[in-house]
Amino acid sequence: MLSLYVPIMVLAALAAVFAVFSLVMGAVAGPKRWNRAKLQAYESGIEPTPQARGGGRFPLKYYLTAMLFILFDIEIIFLYPWAVTFGALGVFGLIEMVLFIAAVLVAYAYVWRRGGLEWD
Repeated sequence: MLSLYVPIMVLAALAAVFAVFSLVMGAVAGPKRWNRAKLQAYESGIEPTPQARGGGRFPLKYYLTAMLFILFDIEIIFLYPWAVTFGALGVFGLIEMVLFIAAVLVAYAYVWRRGGLEWD
């Protein structure tokens, strides 16, 4: 039973070795020329603005947009297993997926009507 997990463990070990190797080689072989511009935070070419002590406050729209993206992304991921086993599920699977897509579209319409997709 444990032998079924050996390929997963080998893949995880290879990923860990690659991550550690990449970090070490980046530190060893990378350039060491630091200047004031490289040490500043990157803000898409915009001059950094002073922030309040303890960090500034971000508008709630950033968090809501990220949560909506995750929500709809995870819902769409559920379409893949359905597409793979579509033939085996038959009419029941089709009806369930139509109901699932209807729920996703209702949620999308609600967010759209409330202005959650507007970016000011």
